[in-house]
Amino acid sequence: MSYVSGFVAAVPQSRKEEYLRFSTLMASIFRDHGATRVVETWEADVPDGKLTDFRRAVQAEPGEAIVFSWLEFPSREVCDRGFESAMQDPRTPKDMPFDGKRMIFGGFDKILEG
Repeated sequence: MSYVSGFVAAVPQSRKEEYLRFSTLMASIFRDHGATRVVETWEADVPDGKLTDFRRAVQAEPGEAIVFSWLEFPSREVCDRGFESAMQDPRTPKDMPFDGKRMIFGGFDKILEG
């Protein structure tokens, strides 16, 4: 099965269009560097939890929306090489339309796809 790199971030709602342009460009770059699938989502129903939730995880501030995104690669090795080369790609923007310090991310082995 493939390898998935996932992200959760808080993006100012006023910057949604800018985020969409940014993520569209990054999707193209990551596909050029080995990603087989790129999915970007914008919050539609993100409830507050009793102990933890997406907002707390990224320290979302009022006026920020939660984005949940993932990239699929054939393997972790392809992902690692792809990220390294994508970050060196001259098309990769230096600035992001959100606070990257509050983004959470991780890599996952896919164990089931229905």
